[in-house]
Amino acid sequence: MSKILMLLPNTDFDPTESAIPWQILTQAGHEVFFATQDGSIAQCDKITLTGDGLTGMLGSLAIRPANKRVYDEMSKDTHFNSPFSWQNVSPQDFDGLLLPGGHAKGMKPYLESEHVFSICRHFFARKAPVGSVCHGVLALARTLDESGQSILHGYRVTGLNNFQEKIALRLTQKTMGLHYQTYIQTVQDEVSSVLARKKDFKTGPFLPVFGTKKSPQKGFVVVDRNLVSARWPGDVYKFSYAYLSLIDVKKSA
Repeated sequence: MSKILMLLPNTDFDPTESAIPWQILTQAGHEVFFATQDGSIAQCDKITLTGDGLTGMLGSLAIRPANKRVYDEMSKDTHFNSPFSWQNVSPQDFDGLLLPGGHAKGMKPYLESEHVFSICRHFFARKAPVGSVCHGVLALARTLDESGQSILHGYRVTGLNNFQEKIALRLTQKTMGLHYQTYIQTVQDEVSSVLARKKDFKTGPFLPVFGTKKSPQKGFVVVDRNLVSARWPGDVYKFSYAYLSLIDVKKSA
């Protein structure tokens, strides 16, 4: 059994991107621990969870019912309800790291924290399994190694791409303002700027498909050495099984 650390902001993370990896890893016999900014119980993005205001075409931005049931299950988990604070995490106690995404303003402390960067740096230095989804890749992109380069320099990655980020903002801006804009600069543009080559950011298929429990192979992920990354909730089943494979390989090594 491996011990996996999932970092979350206090608020506004994506419920699917956290719950599905939790379920798949725990069902495989691994133990998932959580850490938030101050050790309080994390609260996901309520709009994504409830679908409030996401009518018509916008309904695709809300969590799917099957995934909500998994999130509800995770919210009762002992470790989820007794998280560490970022500053009190001992990274050496864990075998792998998970960085779910989200988009609302509560994500900013998570994506700007020196404590989070320090944790990310530790796992990369060990070449331990790391998984990031959506905006979670920004935490890695902003983590610098001893030479002053991003720890992602030389890696191939993916994350929320420009088309996905811009279409979500365009569709919701009239009714929700900037809820779907975390930063003015997009995830793809910022992450690409710290890679060895801009083409090392992989956007994936133009028309994404949504993976499910019955069709976990659907979706797009990038695996490069100790890192697996994905773009959005539709990729998360495929992402979770790819990450599980990294954990199992590391465990058997």
